[in-house]
Amino acid sequence: MKQTEVKTPVQTRVQVQTPKLSRHPVGIMGGTFNPVHLGHLIMADQVMAQLNLDKVVFVPDAEPPHQDHKSTIDAKDRVAMLELAIQDHPRFELDLLEIARGGKSYTYDTIVELKKRHPLSDYYLILGADMIDYLPTWHRIDELAKLVTFVGVKRPGIEAKTTYPVIWVDTPEIALSSTKIRELVARHCSIDYLVPPKVKQYIHEKGLYLND
Repeated sequence: MKQTEVKTPVQTRVQVQTPKLSRHPVGIMGGTFNPVHLGHLIMADQVMAQLNLDKVVFVPDAEPPHQDHKSTIDAKDRVAMLELAIQDHPRFELDLLEIARGGKSYTYDTIVELKKRHPLSDYYLILGADMIDYLPTWHRIDELAKLVTFVGVKRPGIEAKTTYPVIWVDTPEIALSSTKIRELVARHCSIDYLVPPKVKQYIHEKGLYLND
């Protein structure tokens, strides 16, 4: 009797392609924000629009490593003003990791932590032209340069040069600084149209900067 040969189906390995996870370009704007002013907001908005970033994250420091912090007010007031300044912008965010860490803040440490939290984000570090000149003095700058893209924002009267790769962005030139805001408040001068209205109200209600 002839036996029928039973063929076993050949198992083929199905090639399953894992979809590529999209990356997210994110602007980082660090600083003391003492106080935040319209220059900060215009800079962030212009960079976000021109480089097509998903969002800009503001990262206030607890104790700035590159500045004299004698005139820096309490972090809770600086954070409160930032919250008021960005609350109506859907693509501005606030991250308090440096405040939570306490002490002096170094951008390298902050970016390393952010990359651990958000591995699919590509970070664009937004800097005023005055800060670009100081890049060689920054903590672990060569390692930082491998982790972020530096974005330089031109400022009136400042010609910055650096050996580090920088994307330069033209924005409306506004000669405005937190130091100038504090000086105006101390002299009881108007800061209308220099800071958001809610920030102005907060400064006056809390009596900030009167002794600067």
